[in-house]
Amino acid sequence: MTTSSTAVTGRVNGLDRYFRITERGSSVRQEVRGGAATFFTMAYIVVLNPLIIGTVPDVDGQVLGIERVAAVTALVAAVMTILMGVVGRYPFALATGLGLNAFVTFSIASQMSWADAMGLVVLEGFVIALLVLAGLRTAVFHAIPLQLKTAISVGIGLFIALIGLVDAGFVRRIPDAAGTTVPLQLGPAGQLQGWPTVVFVVGLLVTAVLVARHTRGAILLGIVITTVFAIVVEAVFDVGPSFVSPDETNPGGWSLNVPALPDQVFDVPDLSLVGSFSLFGGFARVGVVAAVLLVFTLMLADFFDTMGTVVGVGQEAGLLDEQGRLPGADRVLLVDSVAAMAGGAASASSATTYIESAAGVGDGARTGLASVVTGVLFLGALLVTPLVTVVPFEAASPALVIVGFLLLTQVRNIDFDDYSIAIPAFLTIVLMPFTYSITNGIGAGFVSYAVLKATQGRAREVSPLLWVIAALFVVYFAIDPIEAALVG
Repeated sequence: MTTSSTAVTGRVNGLDRYFRITERGSSVRQEVRGGAATFFTMAYIVVLNPLIIGTVPDVDGQVLGIERVAAVTALVAAVMTILMGVVGRYPFALATGLGLNAFVTFSIASQMSWADAMGLVVLEGFVIALLVLAGLRTAVFHAIPLQLKTAISVGIGLFIALIGLVDAGFVRRIPDAAGTTVPLQLGPAGQLQGWPTVVFVVGLLVTAVLVARHTRGAILLGIVITTVFAIVVEAVFDVGPSFVSPDETNPGGWSLNVPALPDQVFDVPDLSLVGSFSLFGGFARVGVVAAVLLVFTLMLADFFDTMGTVVGVGQEAGLLDEQGRLPGADRVLLVDSVAAMAGGAASASSATTYIESAAGVGDGARTGLASVVTGVLFLGALLVTPLVTVVPFEAASPALVIVGFLLLTQVRNIDFDDYSIAIPAFLTIVLMPFTYSITNGIGAGFVSYAVLKATQGRAREVSPLLWVIAALFVVYFAIDPIEAALVG
């Protein structure tokens, strides 16, 4: 062996040892493939987040702007996902949290400036980081009973499957004018229509076949094949977007991205929003009590969204130990906390660990190397944002549905004969998709678990920390009347 080849082998072995690739039954090729699959399933955030927080004015009438928000969204996702890979060493990707960004937009920025609102996001991340350093966040993670962790995984499976179905337009909300109490329906009018739906169905079947045949890179391959099919469909039939203008919609159009080759591939990112936050401006705008309650709501949602995601994805990847614990969870949780601060500091809203990481895990990712790959691709997205928008929801969503199925299979590990665990597990599982919130499902599970154990005379089986968490969730669910009582 030559000196050059020995050096290359040494670097490869060093990479293997650092990320524990062989130890976790993976390979560099598998990690690269998984990292790419995760990127393509969550790249939509570079387009969707700007539409949520980049177009809505704050209380002063200021708008952040779509292009600037797109740039900082990609930047935060890139830097924090790479940091998760290098420090956390697990295949978890991070980006602006959906739900959290809507809360920041419509509940916080409606009361103060965008700079003030992002300052509260930074404070929320800082408080969670302190909890991690104090060992409390890891202690909470370890205090959850194993079967409740399993229920969290299953609930997340149903949740992301529903996300995939809704994003693809396969399942839709029924307009109020329909005169029915049924909240969802099949397609835009109770039946499937439009070429984008055909693309989704074909992509779902193709991905299902590839997964059932245990094809390497099945999920990523499914996304690529479906995207190519979508581009052909758009080129032939000129479908167009579902939203044309406030007065004109196209029910049979593409949900978000129109899969057409862009006029330009590269674009220079505008990062002027980085650092545009006021740490304590929100306190001056709405008062100390109201600002603290806003930070508390953000913190609790972020805290348990991440915990649920880590449990669900970690269990699917076989990374949890026999007690359902993730070795080195403190590193993962610390990076996630820093990501919340980084998201606020860059005006991208709080960044958190993404459940779409399960797509990479489903494609074989087991180590932080996959996260590094995902992060590098997000760096590339900074310069090639027009190319990222080629992949429509209808091509990425089949991956979420299939991954949802994979997570659902863990339901067999729940003891449904013991109602003190079965009912909390059931509530955890169903409330995640039914309320469109991981946090709500976890909260309902914790509260009901504590109540059922207590009423059966088995209160000692609930750890003291879990009792505290259950009480905090009671406050979380009753935050509106509490705020009204304290502020009003």
